[in-house]
Amino acid sequence: MEGNEKVVITSCSHDCGGSCILLVHVKDGVITRIEADDGEEPQLRACLRGRAYRQRVYAPDRLKFPMKRVGERGEGKFERISWDEALDTVARELKRVKNTYGNAAIMHMWSAGSRSQLHGKWLVQRLLNEFGGATEWWGGASNEGQIFAAMATFGDIYTSNTRDDLPNSRLIILWGWNPADSIWTTNTSYFLAKAREAGARVIAVDPKFTSSGAVFADEWIPIRPGTDAAMLIAMAYVIIRENLQDQKFIDTYTFGFEKYRDYVLGREDGVPKTPAWAEAITGVPASTIEKLAREYATTKPAALFSAYAPGRSAMGEQYHRAAYVLAAMTGNTGKAGACAGGGRSYPSHDRMHAPPAKPNPVDVAAPPRKYAIDSAFGGTSGARVHSSKIFDAILKGKAGGYYADIKLLWATDCNLLNQRPNINKGIQALKSLEFIVVSEQFMTPTARFADILLPINTFMERNDVYKPWGGSPYYFFMNKAIDSLHESRSDVEICRELAPRLGIYDYDSTEKTEEQWLREIVEVCEDLPDYESFKKKGIHWAFREPHIAFKKEIQDPKNHPFKTPSGKIEIYSNILAEMNNPEIPPIPKYFKGWEGPSDPLREKYPLQLVTSHYKLRAHSTYDNIPWMRELEPQVVWINLEDARARGIKDGGKVRVFNNRGEMVITAKVTERIMPGVVDIPEGAWFDPDENGIDRGGCPSILANDEHSPGGSFASNTALVQVAKL
Repeated sequence: MEGNEKVVITSCSHDCGGSCILLVHVKDGVITRIEADDGEEPQLRACLRGRAYRQRVYAPDRLKFPMKRVGERGEGKFERISWDEALDTVARELKRVKNTYGNAAIMHMWSAGSRSQLHGKWLVQRLLNEFGGATEWWGGASNEGQIFAAMATFGDIYTSNTRDDLPNSRLIILWGWNPADSIWTTNTSYFLAKAREAGARVIAVDPKFTSSGAVFADEWIPIRPGTDAAMLIAMAYVIIRENLQDQKFIDTYTFGFEKYRDYVLGREDGVPKTPAWAEAITGVPASTIEKLAREYATTKPAALFSAYAPGRSAMGEQYHRAAYVLAAMTGNTGKAGACAGGGRSYPSHDRMHAPPAKPNPVDVAAPPRKYAIDSAFGGTSGARVHSSKIFDAILKGKAGGYYADIKLLWATDCNLLNQRPNINKGIQALKSLEFIVVSEQFMTPTARFADILLPINTFMERNDVYKPWGGSPYYFFMNKAIDSLHESRSDVEICRELAPRLGIYDYDSTEKTEEQWLREIVEVCEDLPDYESFKKKGIHWAFREPHIAFKKEIQDPKNHPFKTPSGKIEIYSNILAEMNNPEIPPIPKYFKGWEGPSDPLREKYPLQLVTSHYKLRAHSTYDNIPWMRELEPQVVWINLEDARARGIKDGGKVRVFNNRGEMVITAKVTERIMPGVVDIPEGAWFDPDENGIDRGGCPSILANDEHSPGGSFASNTALVQVAKL
């Protein structure tokens, strides 16, 4: 501390993919600058998003006070009201809808706007459960397909070694993984660099030549979106035909290999899954597939990091299953330098949690969902709506096969309209509701549709604790840096005042302070030290050596079986066999997805759209920050060959459209994306003109709102056309 300046230790809690230390300099109650970690190596250094957070805190367009809608819904016209009027209105509408239609008519929609442990969706969920429940969602946009596949294969979602194990690998395959932009656990790029220094060979499989491919990879293998399972299965064919599999590992630790072998070799259906078969589907030369299969099978240890992006496609769970099985076939599971497949690492999510809340009565009353498997995003209740079908459920309700007719929506930590597919359907859905309340910090596309807007403070203006989502073995205490600006309030304050208005007088937040909540959360986490020392230091490491997923199961299978029915890695899944659904077979298979390379719709919309994660945003968070927009504008990536055929030049304006919507955006003509594929990074704010044409570059206006049988959110499955403007 210098003079009256102090340095506050905190961390970002947005879903950026990293978990970093922020050193916030505060003078006279004002943030003057933000620095990154300057402690011992490896430092948890913040990226440009975290270091630009001062612009977000002091942004002139922050929501400053409660407001009510005065224009047409979606018009964005509001007037200032008091907190009492805002909360009275919300309470009155919640009670009205409950008494008129039942609790299932209330929908609580939350997402990744804040991933801290106390503030945000947890408290609102708790409050609504005490009120009688609400309709919630299932199907995480990021990785529902991966969770489904991991639970079917391993009985566990923590499938990946921690990133500090990467230098132990001799071969690293970045399959749909671009950590140089998406971060996906702080210091991933650092450990990839260390792996390169240690002599590891790195290969990138991706429709784009990404930043990670450019910086780390020795080879780039372009692949058509949604066809990844076919290539992985063809690699299995090469390995089996050339007897390169680790048969001892297979015999000891896996179940059902013979049935998968029969499918791969064509004994089941008469179609051998050869590299030539896969080439016709994927666009990857058969010789490239053969070479990669041999290299992966014979280089030990090898880390096949099957990232989430390819699983965000039609039938995406099959990609993850095929990758897990390939890792098991080669013995690359439960060992240093190997990787069972991309996903979470250390189970920090299971070790830090809010005190248990009352179960959601709406969930409890409903029958189980058909073909359900345990999910980190929603469990198995049949009352839940898949996150890609929110708009469809609002519009169709019980008549469309959903559990309830939705009448009221409360959106917390969530830019729903922007981040869920098929925006034009979303506009219809939001306009059809009787009441919408949105807890927000900015006038997002979703906030424009609210009847009541509640201004929420930022993580700089409150205390909280945070557990890294990727499974990193450390935890943050997010120390409050400044007092809340304007009339913004925390979720603790809002729920405490709303509870008695709803007739709830035994709700914990009516009595507990923020600190009491946080003390209780810290005390139940076995990894954490005492509350005071954790708060003072701001970070606690559970351990500082590589964590190897499934190490105990491989080293001591008798005492540590896998959490599957067989106690082994299930190449043939008993859980999926019981479902008896041909679209979710017990072994990994390749299925042609909708709007893919062989869809007849390609005659009208010939280009496949992918929606990559953007290094300047955490989904839609930060899109309105000037420093971010100045660095790199939102563009559509299009291959030189496709651009020439359409008369499109780099930097020119183009129309991107399909039967769901249309946008006008700047073209980036490049050979860093394969022909037939275009990329519009997700998260840019939807900004329609008077004709409903998006000028903000939001790909959700083009996205299909179908999901895979296993729950994969298919944001990378859409066909479009691009035309010169």
